[in-house]
Amino acid sequence: MPIRKKSTSSNAAASQSDDNALWAAEIELMERQLKAPNALLMALETRAPWEFGATLAAWPLLKSAPQGDGHPVIVFPGLGAGDLSTGPLRSFLSGQGYDTYGWDLGRNMGPREGVLQKSVERIGDIYKATGRSVSLIGWSLGGIYAREFAKALPDMVRGVVTLGTPFSGDPKATNAWWYYEYASGHKLNDPQLLAQLKKPPPVPTTSIYSRSDGVVAWQLSHQKPGKHAENIEVVASHVGLGLNPIALYAVADRLSQQEGGWKQFDRSGWKQYFYRDTERDN
Repeated sequence: MPIRKKSTSSNAAASQSDDNALWAAEIELMERQLKAPNALLMALETRAPWEFGATLAAWPLLKSAPQGDGHPVIVFPGLGAGDLSTGPLRSFLSGQGYDTYGWDLGRNMGPREGVLQKSVERIGDIYKATGRSVSLIGWSLGGIYAREFAKALPDMVRGVVTLGTPFSGDPKATNAWWYYEYASGHKLNDPQLLAQLKKPPPVPTTSIYSRSDGVVAWQLSHQKPGKHAENIEVVASHVGLGLNPIALYAVADRLSQQEGGWKQFDRSGWKQYFYRDTERDN
């Protein structure tokens, strides 16, 4: 009896399934071997003031970044930080034509009682007041919030951009896990929660990270590229990501994507010299 060949669509589906399984296995192995950034990278975090200085110097050029369409944007700060830390980023985005908001909850000391609920209510209130879906930007821990809120409120969220956010892998491959546990009172040992954090939001999501991050192992910020998921690599410190001119340009570019017409970041032309190939081997 002759053996029937599988249809082309079946072969394609099987190939895609194999690719997904291989990618998942490689990521799982990598995560088990991850360690927090070394002392040298930690020391390089002191370059943040120079990154802010570079932004001030490049301000006229940054104004040539894609303009916004006026839709609302909420920026969530990192662990231990508040709206003051995201002020330069929000000021830049306001100047590009966005309706920007801080998270308005003081210092981010983790998901304490009431914090998550108030943030959800804030997104809903802004959505209702403006009649437009909201883009969420999160720096480090703030990016965890942004991703999870997008999962909970996909009809209200236009897209997500994270900056150095450790959503994938062992959270102890950072130099801040102990401070998170101390500040928030939450232990980072819940496998179900960690599995949930890895899941991508159902909206366009961009992860901006740096391989020279001295706080978060960059692999924790790398997501599987897909139709609505991408990575952008910049050269920056962790505490300088929201002040870095290359990162700011990338944020503006991503927010400028038309709603319903999102496309992957184009790093051709001059951008190839500032944004590395995120899928390279080294």
